[in-house]
Amino acid sequence: MTEELILKLGQDALRTTAMLAAPLLVSTLVIGLLVSIFQALTQINEATLTFVPKMILVALILVFAGPWMLDILSSYTIDLFENIAVMVRE
Repeated sequence: MTEELILKLGQDALRTTAMLAAPLLVSTLVIGLLVSIFQALTQINEATLTFVPKMILVALILVFAGPWMLDILSSYTIDLFENIAVMVRE
């Protein structure tokens, strides 16, 4: 295995991880910001007020983006398994 191949594998793994995590992270960031602004405006200091909307949103994102996320992950895994013999020989 050459250094270029190892770097490419690492970059592909990080890119795939970022693509899979981005919808969940961005959506929870936005809802957290909105809930924090709402709490600051109304001076309501309830811990569950931030937790429940985030959990509902994560569940909805997983329902709607789950097939896309699974497709990305399975294509990455299939690509790794198909090219493993070539990668080891280099």
